[in-house]
Amino acid sequence: MTLPERFDSPRRVEEVCLGLLDPCAIGARGVQAREAQMVDRRERDEQLLGALRQEPRETPWLEFKVNNGDPQEIGEYISALANGAALHERPTAYLVWGVHDADHAVVGTNFDPTAAKVGNEDLLPWLLRLTSPHVSLDAVPVDAGARVWILKIGAARSVPVAFKKTRFVRVGSYKKLLADHPEMERRLWLLLNREPFESGVAVERLGQHDVLSLLDYDAYFELLKVPHPGDPARVLEHLDADGIVVRSETDWSITNLGAVLFARRMRDFGFEFKQVRAIHYNGSGRTDALHERESEKGYAAGFEGLIEYITGRLPHNEEIVRAFRVERSLYPEIAIRELMANMMIHQDFTLSGTHPMVEIFDGRIEFTNLGRPLLDPRRFVDLAPKSRNERLASMMRRANLTEHRGSGWDKIAREVELYQLPAPRVDVLPEHTRAHLLGPQPLTRMDRSDRVRAVYLHACLRQITGRLTTNASVRERFGIAETNAPLASRILREAVGEGVIIVANPDDGVKARHYLPFWAARRASEVD
Repeated sequence: MTLPERFDSPRRVEEVCLGLLDPCAIGARGVQAREAQMVDRRERDEQLLGALRQEPRETPWLEFKVNNGDPQEIGEYISALANGAALHERPTAYLVWGVHDADHAVVGTNFDPTAAKVGNEDLLPWLLRLTSPHVSLDAVPVDAGARVWILKIGAARSVPVAFKKTRFVRVGSYKKLLADHPEMERRLWLLLNREPFESGVAVERLGQHDVLSLLDYDAYFELLKVPHPGDPARVLEHLDADGIVVRSETDWSITNLGAVLFARRMRDFGFEFKQVRAIHYNGSGRTDALHERESEKGYAAGFEGLIEYITGRLPHNEEIVRAFRVERSLYPEIAIRELMANMMIHQDFTLSGTHPMVEIFDGRIEFTNLGRPLLDPRRFVDLAPKSRNERLASMMRRANLTEHRGSGWDKIAREVELYQLPAPRVDVLPEHTRAHLLGPQPLTRMDRSDRVRAVYLHACLRQITGRLTTNASVRERFGIAETNAPLASRILREAVGEGVIIVANPDDGVKARHYLPFWAARRASEVD
């Protein structure tokens, strides 16, 4: 496993924060600015060590060690301390090497967490891989007369943190199994369920320049169409007002909302497993990948780049428009944008294991995210959207990256009909949701489920736009000739037989009949 760049060396965080895209890092002034910022960061870490040593004893969120570098024990402590920090409503827990646990005296350490290995794998990525859900891990050295290391551990968010699928907690100064303390476990769950993911802290104790180096704040102003103030202090005021960052008395923190939307690099926040992966396959299976791209940027900052990549990999048709030859994608871009935005917004950030995925095959595109939908997929078109991540959804709407009204599925349905594509299919898996955008397919090659799904989505779209679903509208949807009206009637009967639509006026003749989606029929009966 490749070592994440944020763990490359003891000073990696400083280098990332101070050297990456820093507008002042030009020439001698830039070197001086970077040196000043590094001194400021070192001073804050020294102050942190002093504050930790002043604690009267080890706490549920703080552990002192001298040279203990056992990987298994470190992993268990990460789980226990992260859960302990959440129980005490602290954003960060700390594992410190080089300080005696009895009197908190600095004795130094010969253990270096950034150099240690487990087999051929570096320790910190190994720990991160076996921790679920992933928490931020940031190892920093402190010179306190002797070498000290501080491992900063992000507090548990949404669900308790486990190491190798086992959850630990601190009881006093002892590490225990969380399952053996049910009252503490219940209180932890109550606290975790109270705070949404977006409000959690991704990285804390940052200086002003650190924040601006880690976040693509130019994308923030551009997407929200807010005039760029130029002055760094004013930039941070805007970010603070939107919950992208949070200010304390002495420093700044970047929230999960800010990190997942506007990170320059997601891995700098420990969110590399939340980066969107796009893979283009040869054929209809996953055995032969032609090309792959993993977006490093936050969802808002990297959205247009992902769309450009995906649409550039899709097949196109040539058409003549006003005597000019133009290329037209076989898939509607609007539908791709909405499905990708939904994949980002509705994922369950408490789960880990796979990236949000966009997979391009011959004849279909699949969008997969962790988490089951909160609504019945059959009601995506007519019901108001319900998201686990409301603040994320709101910011994506404000950035004009997704639909302002509804879930965007009305747009998807309209575009699919305009392109005369099969209706999209949504599969709800044990821990995932997968939406399929299907390529062009003649009616003769559609099976019964494809036809029924298309008629149902057609009826939903007609219903929410105040139009009737009829034999004529179905003929138009599938490109059926007027002389072949019986074929449209047969397709309608299939959908009625599956219970997804009903005949609204069964006493009228066949030619005069119109149809309602099942949920509209229920509403009508409730009104009656």
